[in-house]
Formats: sequence, structure tokens, C-alpha cells
Amino acid sequence: MTTLPFDDELQLFALMKEQLYSAVLCDALDQVGFRQQAMRADIRPVYPDAVVVGRALTMQSVDVYQPEENVYEKEIAAVDSLKPGDVMVASTQQSTRTCLWGELLSTASMARGANGAVIDGYTRDVRLIQKMGFPLFATGMHPVDSAGRSEVINYNCTINCGGVIVAPGDVIFGDFDGVIVIPKDALRAVVERAVAKVEGENITRQELRNGLTLRDVFDKYGVL
Repeated sequence: MTTLPFDDELQLFALMKEQLYSAVLCDALDQVGFRQQAMRADIRPVYPDAVVVGRALTMQSVDVYQPEENVYEKEIAAVDSLKPGDVMVASTQQSTRTCLWGELLSTASMARGANGAVIDGYTRDVRLIQKMGFPLFATGMHPVDSAGRSEVINYNCTINCGGVIVAPGDVIFGDFDGVIVIPKDALRAVVERAVAKVEGENITRQELRNGLTLRDVFDKYGVL
């Protein structure tokens, strides 16, 4: 079985990105009793190959209806507090009138060593973000600025993003199938089960290719 580097978080995230995927991690979460950890299906990668994994640094914005002084203050503070291996996870309360994220925030996040961002809301500058290879997940694209439309009111706090409660330090994993949240205290149990299932699936996949029936393979390995 694969040796997992739980003592080196950045190495662990790199291994997860290379070997795991959201569906198998969801199955592992189910096994340990966390069955509501997948974000809504409308939170999508802004380019198909985007994969994000890392510790959540959370941010909460609300709609406003007039320009405010120092409107970017907490947003700037949140981005500047990112550390290597972090993922910005932001809730706009599903706003459809603002655009919280863009290319400059992505550039600043990459420079801080962040592994990506998940926004329960809109983004802009998508071609530039795709070109830089920053893994970004959002509900849609919209060209407007957030000033006068929304304001970040808190960060590094517990939020609801995509229908899942996210606490600072929870582990985020997102790929083309969607985004999941692994509670920080369950990380070891979830990753160990996910890696074991992938290794089992690799064996059963080859058995199926060799001509065994799905019934025979499932009875033999218990993997589906």
C-alpha cells in the first residue's frame, strides 16, 4: 500500500492531486460517516483540467448597494494571509450581482503559494486565470467589479460554501466532477481509505478488461 506523508502536508497534497479524485474521496467520506461533504454541482472548474487540493482559508462576503470606503480592506487582508498549500474558499451567499474573484487576486494568491480558490459566486478574467494555470472553481463568469456590489465582512471564519459548512483548516479537493470538503480531523482516515480503494479499483479494472464479469469482480474484491 502507498506510504502516505502525513508529516509533510505539501507532499501529501501533491500525492492526493496526483493519485486521487473527488468521487473516491466522497466514497471514503461516506465510509467514515460524512455523507454531505460535496458542494453544489454548479460550482465548476473554470477550465477542465483544474484540480485543487489544500487547506481552506475562508472568506465571507455580502451584497451591498452603494460604494463604501475601504471596500477591499478585508478582502486584501484575507488574500495576504494565504500560506503555501492554502485554498481560498469564499462564500458570497450565492450572489448573482457581484463578481468576487479575478485575475489579480489569483496572481496574488499564486505568489503566496496558494493551491487554488473555490468561490460560491462569480469570477472574471477567466482567460487570464486559465493561462496562468490557477485552479479556480466558481458558479459562473461575470465582468462586473465587486466595489459597490459586495463587501468581504470576515475571513478565517466558518462559512457555508456550496451547501457545505467549511471551517478554516478543512481540506478542499476539487476536480472536474466537483468540490468536496474533508473535515480536518478526518483527513487521515479519509485519505487512507481513498488510497486503498484506488489501489483496489486498479486491480478490478484490469480483471474487467481481462473479461471477468462485473458480478464476479465485485464478489471477489467488493469494489465498485
